[in-house]
Amino acid sequence: MKLNQLKDNPGARKASITVGRGIGSGKGKTCGRGVKGQKARSGVAIKGFEGGQMPMLRRIPKRGFKNYTAKCYAEINLDDLQEAVASKKISGSKIDLAVLLDAGVVRGGKDGLRVVAGRQPLKAKLDIVVTGATKGAIAAVEKAGGKIEVLPAKLNKLLKGKPGKKEQAKKAAKK
Repeated sequence: MKLNQLKDNPGARKASITVGRGIGSGKGKTCGRGVKGQKARSGVAIKGFEGGQMPMLRRIPKRGFKNYTAKCYAEINLDDLQEAVASKKISGSKIDLAVLLDAGVVRGGKDGLRVVAGRQPLKAKLDIVVTGATKGAIAAVEKAGGKIEVLPAKLNKLLKGKPGKKEQAKKAAKK
């Protein structure tokens, strides 16, 4: 086979139809768009129009809402943390959101890291820096000989200076 003999498989490319070249072509004059009106012109599309009846988008009931002020924490269970330490995904003295994100243990967490208690007792001695933790999680880590440091949002470097609720309350009290 030579380069000048290469060609597509039959039916691989569909030929475009030339429009507006006389009635003999079958697509002359109106070019297959019908006659006059809004749809015959370019740049106009009637989205969701159903011939005058109530559109589907308005017929279907709407429920719920998306809370745009809700905090988005990366949550981790102590059982998952223990498993990550055992499988050597994470190591080191200080464990924070950046370490867990790099190891692929958690995802997201634009507002910080939150630790929740697990079902099994924690075996590893861990130093964890978080934005929030449950009382059970704090007790479990301290029982294992570790330490949880709960930083407000303002002090957490990963949160880029977003103030926490306590800081906002202090600022309001000063004014």
